[in-house]
Amino acid sequence: MLPSETKPGKATRATGRPDGVVKATRAVSNSLVGAVRQALLDQAGELTRLAQRVDQTFATAVTTILSSRGRVAVIGVGKSGIVGRKIASTMASTGTPAVFVNAAEARHGDLGMITRDDVVVLISYSGETEEITHLLPHLEALEVPLIAIVGNLNSSLATTADIVLDVSVQSETCPLGLAPTTSTLTTLAMGDALAIALMRERRFGIDDFRRTHPGGALGRKLGASVKDVMHGPPLPVVAPGDTVGRSLATMSDGRLGLLLVQSGHRLVGLVTDGDLRRAMLRGGDIRDVCVAEIMTRNPATISEDAPVAEAQVRMRTLKLKALIALDAEGRVSGVIEVFDDGHGRRG
Repeated sequence: MLPSETKPGKATRATGRPDGVVKATRAVSNSLVGAVRQALLDQAGELTRLAQRVDQTFATAVTTILSSRGRVAVIGVGKSGIVGRKIASTMASTGTPAVFVNAAEARHGDLGMITRDDVVVLISYSGETEEITHLLPHLEALEVPLIAIVGNLNSSLATTADIVLDVSVQSETCPLGLAPTTSTLTTLAMGDALAIALMRERRFGIDDFRRTHPGGALGRKLGASVKDVMHGPPLPVVAPGDTVGRSLATMSDGRLGLLLVQSGHRLVGLVTDGDLRRAMLRGGDIRDVCVAEIMTRNPATISEDAPVAEAQVRMRTLKLKALIALDAEGRVSGVIEVFDDGHGRRG
């Protein structure tokens, strides 16, 4: 037997497992991957159907919350409670005062957390969750607006609530069709949609977000300025009269995928990978072409003292991959990229 040959049933060099096990594993893997992909596609389809159902009722829910003088009390239990806690947390951190109330605990005193100035959001996919339905008479007595996030429009919860948000799904992705999977996804998506809509209506901005996120990675990112995370000197700088051929090495060494075109200390243009590709498509060999002929004039800039979050919003709005930072005297001091993570690293 040659050294490279392997006896049947012996471990293969690539995996360290018998050939039969490798083949069986591969077959199971292919089947599993296909099933998971289909499950995710099914869930995506349910989200599409959910979006198509959004109508004036959703707008009414938003205006009801906006007109409230109190908080949003999100009530749920079990899986719906877990989703509800996240919804309340998202609202609270994005400008809408909110609190989560466990439905089971509400029956034993926590109902006192809710006042007549509040709006109550009740979550139950079936609409018949016992801990929820037992609270309905007491909540009606408080005369607070009731918003139901529910999957059964004929349920006790749906017929009692003032506003009903339909999160029904055709089926769960659970192989048994029993475990809350797709329904928890649509419920969470509806809650996030409410939070986002409220953010927009309240004009909740970067400064507001910074105040509600003083700690953690988000706090560090929002508290950082552009100069804290930008790529500083040496930068890939060329003159307008330099040829593209001579400038390519500068772009390569800069590792930013761009060239800063300066006349003295004044920024006059920017050349990106995209500019080079478009110029080559138009004229073929462009090595002897001056940089000034292909550069983007008056490129977008930002103060090096601006918050990172402001730079990110601007790049997203203008669909930029990088933004040029200027110092107090208007001179180029660095470049911030869309993938900077708030610590000067690229993701």
